[in-house]
Amino acid sequence: MNEFLKNKKILLIIGGGIAAYKSLDLIRLLKKNECEVKVVLTASGEKFVTPLSIASLSQNKVYQDIFDSEKEAEMDHISLSRWCDIILFSPITANSMAKLASGRADDLASTLILASNKPIILAPAMNVRMWLHKSTQVNFHKLLDFGYLTIGPSIGEMACGEYGEGKMSSPKEIFEFIKDYFSERNIIKSKNLKALVTAGPTKEYLDPVRFITNNSSGKQGYEIARSLSKFGVDTTLISGPSKLKKPENVNIIRVETTEQMFEETKRVLPVDIAVCAAAVSDFKPEKYEKNKIKKDTINLNLKRNIDILEFLAKNNQQRPKLVVGFAAETENISEFAKKKINRKYCDWIVANDVSNPEIGFGSDYNEVAIISKSGEVIKLEKNAKSFIANYIVKKIINHFVQ
Repeated sequence: MNEFLKNKKILLIIGGGIAAYKSLDLIRLLKKNECEVKVVLTASGEKFVTPLSIASLSQNKVYQDIFDSEKEAEMDHISLSRWCDIILFSPITANSMAKLASGRADDLASTLILASNKPIILAPAMNVRMWLHKSTQVNFHKLLDFGYLTIGPSIGEMACGEYGEGKMSSPKEIFEFIKDYFSERNIIKSKNLKALVTAGPTKEYLDPVRFITNNSSGKQGYEIARSLSKFGVDTTLISGPSKLKKPENVNIIRVETTEQMFEETKRVLPVDIAVCAAAVSDFKPEKYEKNKIKKDTINLNLKRNIDILEFLAKNNQQRPKLVVGFAAETENISEFAKKKINRKYCDWIVANDVSNPEIGFGSDYNEVAIISKSGEVIKLEKNAKSFIANYIVKKIINHFVQ
């Protein structure tokens, strides 16, 4: 029995598809580890597994109909979604993913997910061609962008006889995923880790009207702060000008200039983790003019700005245990990033190509290389910034729980 799973409340949604039978073994594993399991069975899921078998294994009633007045009076879709620690949709079909991605709520499963404030884990299962279809991939990445967690699908032979990606993860793999989810959060919580994330651009004013800046939206940094918070890390986000909403359960400090961001960074210290995702202005004017500069008198002289990343990495008295920098480049991405990691004394550099509008400033997607001072390079292909953030944060968490 795993101590981190004891008394955890798992709300399992069983969708349609032949893989639904695997959920019965998953219920057995969860119950064996003293989890409390309640099950919502979709109309298509009932074609493959019976409410009686689920009730026998879970030792709880099975929820099916949102319009069942007797069960809704006892526990409606709102309280059911609040009752659990996590929601697991296993298996989830292409149809159900499309429904969730569009925000539809026309049955008990989709309604309680839309109404939920709890972590949601999806275990997709479908034919390989259905999985690879562009519409399915768009919906899948949209759900990742919503912050949903996923396990699988894996590659293998399917019930239809075809082979490829789309096979539902095994009950053991899903169980291990859930176990790791709770154990990592318990370990992180026990360590009382604190994190600082910088995000967005900065503005360096020439006069009351004009300023130097860039097109950074702050999306990647905001997603990293959101993901750290979900893992139980006490997270402070120092944000330059951005229209993004404050991530839930994240302390936020809004600034405009690099100097303001630097002062707030010093004030937040000490922290265990520092992620410098902000695209701060490297230069600022030598002199700020109190009045608007006239066109015929402009003479722009610049000087180097404060380097927040280098300050954190070289701070002998209050250096974070892990310092992660970002390198926004337009050419020779990995080469320049490797030089930066040595020059700035940070532990990791996350490098990306901001010249590509599909993955650059303002985009919902990114493609990065994570480079460590040991020389390790991990390349992540184009994916939602939420997915990139979750991967980076997972790597951070592993650094602290090993």
